[in-house]
Amino acid sequence: MKNLWFFDNVNLFNLLCPHKFKEYKKCHSFDAYKKSDYIYFEEDSASKVYLIEKGKVKLGYYTEDGNEVVKAILTKGELFGEKAILGEEVRNEFAQSVDASTSICPIGVETMHDLMRDNKTFSLKIYKFLGLRFKKLERRLQLILFKDSKTRFLEFMKELCEEFGHDCEKTGDKVIVHPYTQKDIASLIGTSRSNLNVLMNELKEANIISFNRKEIRLLQKIA
Repeated sequence: MKNLWFFDNVNLFNLLCPHKFKEYKKCHSFDAYKKSDYIYFEEDSASKVYLIEKGKVKLGYYTEDGNEVVKAILTKGELFGEKAILGEEVRNEFAQSVDASTSICPIGVETMHDLMRDNKTFSLKIYKFLGLRFKKLERRLQLILFKDSKTRFLEFMKELCEEFGHDCEKTGDKVIVHPYTQKDIASLIGTSRSNLNVLMNELKEANIISFNRKEIRLLQKIA
C-alpha cells in the first residue's frame, strides 16, 4: 500500500480534482482552513467528498463520555468524506484541520458519480481506494480496542513502513520518513503524548527503534 493515495503511480488528487476536467473547472474553487477549523461535524449532511491540496486533516468522533477517538490523520493528496459516494446521508464523524494552513478541494457527490459513470477505469480506482481505506480503519480500531500500547505502536510503525518506508542500504533497517508529529501518532494509537514519549524512549533503549524529528527507524531485529 505504498502511499495509499497513489494508484499505479497516479496521484489521487491529480486524478480526481475537478480542476483537471474542463467542464467543472470554471465553477470549482478551493476552501481554506486554519488550525482547529472544522470541515464538517458529526450529523452534518453528507453531500460532498474532499481532497487535501495541502495541510493535514483529522477524522474522528466523540464517545458518549465526550472522549475524542481519532480514526485517521490524512495529508496532502488524500481523500475523505468518501462514504457519501456510497450513499451516506449524514456524517458519523468529524473532519478538522490540524495544520495552520489547510487547502481542501470539495467535490459534490453528483459530480463524483458523473465522473465515475463516464470512466470505468476511474470508477474502479475509486472502489479500490474505498476498500483499502475501510480495511485500514478497521485494522486500526481493532488495535486500539484489543492491544496494549506497545503492540499498538509497533503495529502502527509497520503500517507506516508500508506507506512511507524504505530499506537502509547500509544497515538493512526500515526507515520511515512520515508526515506525523508525536501528538498525531499518540492520537492514532489511542494514548497520550507523554505515554508515547516514554514508550518510544524505552524502545530506543532496547534497540528496537531509533528516531528523530524527521524519521523513525525499525531496527533489524523487528523489521
